[in-house]
Amino acid sequence: MPMEIVDNTTENRFEILLDGKVAGFADYRLLPTKVVFTHTEVLPAYEGQGLAGKLVGQALQMSADTGLRVVPLCPYVAKYIERHPEFKDLVDAPDRTA
Repeated sequence: MPMEIVDNTTENRFEILLDGKVAGFADYRLLPTKVVFTHTEVLPAYEGQGLAGKLVGQALQMSADTGLRVVPLCPYVAKYIERHPEFKDLVDAPDRTA
């Protein structure tokens, strides 16, 4: 099943698509120098396949590639960053946890 992760700027969210259908999303608010992740969700029919991790990992990488800092208000994004320290430097300084 083909998988694609896209930045749907109209909806302010990154989406993971399977066979062209939305299987999950990570909502965000875009600010001039940072992206605030507010909510991540995988639709029930697609749960248990590791899609949230793939989605958030790619969303963080895409944010890094554009030079944006990250504010992980979404608990899933915050936990993902804790488990993947290579993304810790993306976290906006006031929001970093030691």
